[in-house]
Amino acid sequence: MNKIFEIKDLSAGYGDDIVLRDINLVVNDLDFIGIIGPNGGGKTTLLKVILGLIKPYRGTITFYNGRQQKKSENTIGYLPQINQIDLRFPISVTDVVLSGLMSKEGLFSRYSGKQRKHAEDLLKQLGIFELRNKPIGGLSGGQLQRVYLCRAIVSSPRLLMLDEPNTFVDSRFENDFHKILKDLNNKMAIIIVSHDVGTITWYVKTIACVNRNLHYHPTNIITQKQLASYNCPIQIITHGDVPHTVLEKHKL
Repeated sequence: MNKIFEIKDLSAGYGDDIVLRDINLVVNDLDFIGIIGPNGGGKTTLLKVILGLIKPYRGTITFYNGRQQKKSENTIGYLPQINQIDLRFPISVTDVVLSGLMSKEGLFSRYSGKQRKHAEDLLKQLGIFELRNKPIGGLSGGQLQRVYLCRAIVSSPRLLMLDEPNTFVDSRFENDFHKILKDLNNKMAIIIVSHDVGTITWYVKTIACVNRNLHYHPTNIITQKQLASYNCPIQIITHGDVPHTVLEKHKL
């Protein structure tokens, strides 16, 4: 299995606040990792480090493109939390999706007919083709989530990262959303940050608990005893066919 990136002995944070300490993680092609942990534990900070938005205080993150140790232009697709998006910007749904090709094509490049068709095909796949000409400011939270998922994957990245995607996924689309992620995992690795542990354990392959440190669990089956040993205690309650998981208070 080819590596996408490797983190070694990494610490990061903001000013004097060290949010992440001594992080080690390897992500390979077609991995599907669920990241769990408490608010303030460093989950989003870890994504920012991977994206290059903040620099680590110490340690390294190395990207691999084939046998070369460098980050390619279409390595990562990113779906941020919707509340981080400026909805006042006058841009249509189709243009939002196509903006996911910006790093490849350049800021002022014209998109080809093939690229536009690919964007429209993604909108059809996610059931929002009829919204293609609408401004994003007029969309619901669930519709926005689908638009920005299309944007994240339009460049066919090796890795898709999602930050709390279930926050704005409407119940009608939720099952389709999970199926779409499983299908995408046949083509790309996925890292998903979520508080909805009971749901993501149904489709992720492995789990990482981030609470200042990172504890990686190499399967999606995880017990309360194991999580307690990671200083990340979880209480699992099963209702019928769907397990529900509740995060308890974490010790810092």
